[in-house]
Amino acid sequence: MDSGMPKGHEWKPEHLRHAVMAAGVALWAWNVDTDELKMDDFAYELWGVPLKPTVSFEELSAHIHPEDRDRVRAGFAATRAVLGSYETDFRILVGEEVRWIAARGKGDDEGIVGRTMFGIFLDVTGRKQAEEGHELLAGEMSHRVKNLLSIAAGLTAISSRSAKTIEEMAAELTDRLAALGRAHDLVRPLPDGQGKAALLGDLLTVLLAPYNDLGAFKGRIRVAVERMGIGEGAATGIALVFHELATNSMKYGALSVPEGTLDISSVNDGNDIVVTWLERGGPVVRSPEVGDGFGSKLVQRSVRIQLAGSINYEWDAAGLIVTVRMSRARLAN
Repeated sequence: MDSGMPKGHEWKPEHLRHAVMAAGVALWAWNVDTDELKMDDFAYELWGVPLKPTVSFEELSAHIHPEDRDRVRAGFAATRAVLGSYETDFRILVGEEVRWIAARGKGDDEGIVGRTMFGIFLDVTGRKQAEEGHELLAGEMSHRVKNLLSIAAGLTAISSRSAKTIEEMAAELTDRLAALGRAHDLVRPLPDGQGKAALLGDLLTVLLAPYNDLGAFKGRIRVAVERMGIGEGAATGIALVFHELATNSMKYGALSVPEGTLDISSVNDGNDIVVTWLERGGPVVRSPEVGDGFGSKLVQRSVRIQLAGSINYEWDAAGLIVTVRMSRARLAN
């Protein structure tokens, strides 16, 4: 048979093996009667299981993520009823690491040899992480746009109460929206080459400026935190967290009314710095009765992953109290 390759370059078994390894493909063979799988060395490495002649599907499925396990078991059991090719993606646990695997093969006894079906495993972790990142980014951008519209409406209402003339209101509102734009720029990474971010106090002051400098209500936000520098990586996380807190306060909390005040302070706790967000003079606040929304999940994720810390809410009758614990080492990055 003509291999389709130039003379002297015919396929050899070792060539095929090198191509399979280069593509990151793991091979498996499944005996449909004994339910045992034979896999190549790369498959054992991919699954994080010790090498041995065969492995049962039940042994292998113990490494599948609990949320995917029943679906994958049902899918493999149904493969012989599927006509032609099939593919399923699922997560596995290798220690504390989560990997995504794509299993591919032939169903409905197609390609079966001696009661054994053949297929491959592909490590698609990178692709799945990229897809999750894109989904998170899309959700975050949608959330920010909605927040910005709500804030703009709130700033317009407050400016209309404090201004004496239309011209004065227009000037104040323009300044507020410009400050909001500057604050919004902080909620994204700085381009390379623009240096370190700022001092923690300066960062919070700029971020909260749109809500503080409001005519007769100027000075209702007080920032008194430790003097410490913040790295570029941490600045994005801090800005996102406190921008979200300010947005919620503008909608429902102390910053939604003229007499409301906000105090931000910090204490030194060894390797951590603990920042307290204290609202007073606003509407009565209550703990949400439903599950966390996208904004709350985004804040929790940012504090945990970007700042190596934690955030806690106290729904005090006098006003919301938020405690944000952050790693000093992480803030410097």
